[in-house]
Amino acid sequence: MTGFDHTAEDKGSFGTTANIASTLWLAVPYRAAMKLLSVNIGRARHVPYTDQPEGLTGIDKRPADGPVRVAAPGPKGVGGSGLAGDDVCDTRHHGGDDQAVYAMAREDLDDWERELGRPLPNGSFGENLTTAGLDVSGARIGERWRVGPEVVLEVTCGRIPCRTFQDHLGEKQWVRRFTRKGAPGAYLRVVEPGEIRTGDAVEIVHRPDHEVTVALQFRAVTTERELLPRLLAAGAALHPESLAAARAYVDRYGG
Repeated sequence: MTGFDHTAEDKGSFGTTANIASTLWLAVPYRAAMKLLSVNIGRARHVPYTDQPEGLTGIDKRPADGPVRVAAPGPKGVGGSGLAGDDVCDTRHHGGDDQAVYAMAREDLDDWERELGRPLPNGSFGENLTTAGLDVSGARIGERWRVGPEVVLEVTCGRIPCRTFQDHLGEKQWVRRFTRKGAPGAYLRVVEPGEIRTGDAVEIVHRPDHEVTVALQFRAVTTERELLPRLLAAGAALHPESLAAARAYVDRYGG
């Protein structure tokens, strides 16, 4: 059983479980506990299992010592990671302003540890931020987090698993299993740049009044396309590719 229930808020009516969960996560005891367990960066290395033309990946991320500069990297296809010293090699699918930072809850990593029967150190999923006390996949699209005294990040979408991720972990049918779990972690854009470090507090400084969570967005773009029209409530805060997919679905099928 995962540390967070990512499905109840999406499968129930908007007036019940989702609102209760939101209220709980905004309560003072939870806010006080939210923090970074580690800030993780990875250097490019050659592997046999990536589709990147030169065979490079930066998915193997390790906790950084000391502060790490965070800034908007530029548009997708040009910009890489939002973290200084972190390599994004396949800029066709990764990096850029709307996927500048990837966060994963330690609680979800712990759940996978129990299921897989193996240790998963911080950074194992290629995440830049390993958090504690924060329901990352339950975050709403457009939700803003202040990390440390300077940085503000905005949630844009969930992480779509790929072959590189699967082979990096060495788990059979990993893409399918990760998708079925529905706790993808969150990509974020950089609203206010600055430095972050391990131990920094994380505070939710803005929570939109819609109910489009990362978990819902992930289901809509992977296994439950009929949910795509619901993503439109998140507006321009949604990752542009998901927003375009939702609009195209509505144009074709209505919504």
